[in-house]
Amino acid sequence: MDPGASVSIVVLTHDRCEELRRTLRGLSESAPDCPVVVVDNASADGTPARLAREFAQVRWVRSDTNLGAAGRNLGVAQVRTPYVAFCDDDTCWEPGALARAAALLDAWPRVALLNASIKVGGQGKPDPGCQAMADSPLDSRGLPGPRILGFMAGACVMRVEAFLQAGGYWPGFFLGGEETLLGLDLAELGWDMVYAPEVATRHFPSPNRDAAARRMLLARNAIWTAWLRFPAGQAGLLSADALAGVARMRDRARVAGRALAGMPRVWRARRVLSPRVREMYFLLRATGQRRAAAHPQFS
Repeated sequence: MDPGASVSIVVLTHDRCEELRRTLRGLSESAPDCPVVVVDNASADGTPARLAREFAQVRWVRSDTNLGAAGRNLGVAQVRTPYVAFCDDDTCWEPGALARAAALLDAWPRVALLNASIKVGGQGKPDPGCQAMADSPLDSRGLPGPRILGFMAGACVMRVEAFLQAGGYWPGFFLGGEETLLGLDLAELGWDMVYAPEVATRHFPSPNRDAAARRMLLARNAIWTAWLRFPAGQAGLLSADALAGVARMRDRARVAGRALAGMPRVWRARRVLSPRVREMYFLLRATGQRRAAAHPQFS
């Protein structure tokens, strides 16, 4: 099977020129027939100018501002294949992975998303989130793998139709746990999501990250997700849980302040989920799967 007729690759990047170069070189070997779209999130290191000539086959989309996860929406707008494989600038799809993904999605028309197995670094150590997804307690009967509700944005292959129907990534989040809302909305629309270990990607964690800022974004976005999609009582409990996960009181106050500042926008986009999807979500929380599947080191 030629995956190039079915799968495009959207790569999100910001100020990681050399890491992106390694990723694009890897993709040219592992998925040479797949169209590649790189979304440059307002890099200040001259990424497009430095790499455009070397990778002439790549379509470049340049955002004047750093949109965070919502930059992927710009990439999907350029896709003309039925499926899109998402890739970060520090990840690369393994040989044969996208052909296997296309075959699965062809065979299972109600599956919107396949989360890949993730090999970390040169040794290929499994990402902890993979075991969590493999152990999902959700009913997986009639599916080609364990049913999931959360996924990893840079390690999934998605049906473009489903992505567009769900509205893509909500721009308010920037980065950090942005997959949770999209996963909930896909489930609400009746789409299935599956962990597919036979589809593999490689992750080389970037040293260029601010872990403390990331944790605060995750907490703020968890609060926003709670109020975007859950009844008030559940949203309050989820918000308190998100704040409790922030270690320092000073940082908790900052997270709470930033969450409150964004509440008018959140309230305008609020749409409470059905009991069916909320039950799935809380089952995952009760078994500890949701947090592991949204492993914050994958970024």
